[in-house]
Amino acid sequence: MEQPEEPDVARRAPYDPMPHGPVEVGVGPWTGPRPTGPGSEVYDERLLADGDRRNVVDRYRYWTLEAIRADLDARRHDFHVAIENWQHDFNIGTIVRTANAFLAAEVHIVGRRRWNRRGAMVTDRYQHVRHHPDVATLREHLGDVPLLGIDNLPGSDHLETMTLPRRVCLLFGQEGPGLSQEAREACDGTFSIAQFGSTRSINASAAAAIAMHTWVRQHADLSGLTTWRG
Repeated sequence: MEQPEEPDVARRAPYDPMPHGPVEVGVGPWTGPRPTGPGSEVYDERLLADGDRRNVVDRYRYWTLEAIRADLDARRHDFHVAIENWQHDFNIGTIVRTANAFLAAEVHIVGRRRWNRRGAMVTDRYQHVRHHPDVATLREHLGDVPLLGIDNLPGSDHLETMTLPRRVCLLFGQEGPGLSQEAREACDGTFSIAQFGSTRSINASAAAAIAMHTWVRQHADLSGLTTWRG
């Protein structure tokens, strides 16, 4: 029996989120007359000519990077995400990607400036990412925005039963050690995610996704056209 041909992996984007889907990601060159008139300034002439193979939703096909960022900025949510980066945590890129998906106001890297961007899959181009040398600097930047840490510490509130503030910054520690002592002292409170198995903690990027989605369930507008399914 003849075996099916292997997909042409060379034609895929290196960050292809659907490796078993269609061989070509995105759309080809624009067909027909070029867009004109009000609103046409969002389009990128190079993408119109060559096609748009980026990992973006259909709303942003052929748009310039600047136009996409401006549209996102007009709709960003009121929560921030902060990650301590003392040990070059590989979870940071994945957390940035999730923050982009849930449209966080900003992502804050606390500690070392350099972080592994591979897990972000270029979503950091569309997300505001700021660096702070320490938690005190983050705290100053946030002003009156509450800072809530996630850690399975004694006295932490259960995320499952709490209402997150609409304006809030969710602070995550390193994989393994969790929040630093400095971070714990700077937080207005901490919360934990209920676990029922044998492991003492879950992956940091998974915890961040759960926390961000909790905010979305409680505060995001799901009724209009500002949300879409990826």
